[in-house]
Amino acid sequence: MQRRIGFYGEYFENFYIIQSQKVKDKIDYVLDIIKHVDLIPIKFLKHIEGTDGLYEIRVKTTFKIIRIFCFFDSGNLIILTNCIEKKSKKTPKEPLEVANKLKKEYFESKK
Repeated sequence: MQRRIGFYGEYFENFYIIQSQKVKDKIDYVLDIIKHVDLIPIKFLKHIEGTDGLYEIRVKTTFKIIRIFCFFDSGNLIILTNCIEKKSKKTPKEPLEVANKLKKEYFESKK
């Protein structure tokens, strides 16, 4: 399977550029798995319960747990929105609201 990854807004890119090279390498590794593996392990991509089609890409490094929020468009296209460094078990409400807003804007801009 070949998936494509795109971005909406500058949230992901702004987050990515300030990371260390080791963290960037880990993010790239996980995104590469998502692009090429037919059945993505849940430890890398998981639907966020209580949302309408939002997912989180999970990146675990030695010192950080990163969540990249995303959604699917046109089957094999995954759109990345915003990211957080997760510090507790529960995902904070505000980043999910931002991700939902960006998803809505994305699909409205396609009309």
